[in-house]
This record gives sequence, structure tokens and C-alpha cells, in this order.
Amino acid sequence: MRQPVITIEAGAGWGEAVPARIGPNAVIQLLPALRAAAGEADAAALFHRAGAAEWFAAPPGEMVEAARVARLHQTLRATLPPDQARTILREAGRLTAEYLLAHRIPRPVQAVLKMLPPPLAARLLVPAIRAHAWTFAGSGQVRASAGAPVWFEIAGNPLCAGETAPAPVCVWHEAVFTGLFSALVSVSAQTVETHCAACGDAYCRFAIDWRR
Repeated sequence: MRQPVITIEAGAGWGEAVPARIGPNAVIQLLPALRAAAGEADAAALFHRAGAAEWFAAPPGEMVEAARVARLHQTLRATLPPDQARTILREAGRLTAEYLLAHRIPRPVQAVLKMLPPPLAARLLVPAIRAHAWTFAGSGQVRASAGAPVWFEIAGNPLCAGETAPAPVCVWHEAVFTGLFSALVSVSAQTVETHCAACGDAYCRFAIDWRR
């Protein structure tokens, strides 16, 4: 069943434009993953290169400007070897999913989802994820389907805005979706980004499937 499009708009006040924002976990969870893989000095240098040195010293505790987070993720992808960059972003996404499970999806809801057959659990989980889409989509437009496979589309994905790549780059998003669906729907759940704005597509599309 196809879900309606959700648009998450950046706020504005008194006619003044406000930069689009995204949840802070796109920064917070990157820190331990980067430190573990690259070491303290190289991690600090990368944050400095991306113009985010203050986040390294004091991670943000509220929504942050999406363009700055995009610069951080894109600097990481441009600076580090591709395999290392993907490993770091995948770990940061896994940690983000853990945070969402701990703080955003109520424990009773999780308990019910884990008892249900995967198709039904997925159908109930999709609206819960959409309700917190600002965490991973910022001001992007989100579409979702709870079929098999489940898919999410983000038009205007802030984390790859303006980036050009020969293959999909949104490993962080893949890991977030995999973490949530493997915990609550099926341990076999895996996510593949089938379309990516960095490749010239109109949106980033993530297919989540547990059927093997």
C-alpha cells in the first residue's frame, strides 16, 4: 500500500528564510564511528576541514543546519578511502538506529512489533519511522510504501545535496533503516539504495527486504 507524500518544511519567522535542518544524530553518531576508525587526531582534522570543529568539541543537542551536516558527510566521503568511509557511515547509521530504538519508538510498541509476522510488523513500523522523518530526511520530502519490499524515497535528501557520484552514496541511511527493520521486523532485513540523487536520480530510494 503506497503511503502519501510527507513534506517536512523548514520553519520561518517574520518572513525571514530559515536554513533547512536535520536531526543531530547525523553528527552525534558519526563521532564515535570516526574516532574508532580513524583515531582522535584524524577525526578532529576532518571535522575542522568540514567547518564543524565546534561539533567535534561539543556535539549538537538539537536540530542542526542540514547544509553543514551534508558538508561533513561529503568531506568524509571525499577525504577517506571509499571502503573506510562506507564503514564509518554504516557504523554511524547503526548507532543512529540504536538511538531511535532507545528514545523514539516506545518499548511497548517495539514488543508488539517483534511478536508480529514481518509483513504486518513492517506495515506498522513504516508510519512510526515517517513520524520521525526529520531525523534522517531533514527538510526533504519523504514517500514510503509498506509492501514487500518496503521502500522509502527522499526527494531533496540534504546529506547528498550537490554531490555527484557514479554509485549511490547514502550508506548512513541504509544502515539506519537496516538497524530499525532488523530489530523490529526480521533479523534478515537488509537495505539497498536503488536510486540516489548523487547519481542524478530525482530522489534517493531505499528498498528494505527480509525475504531470502
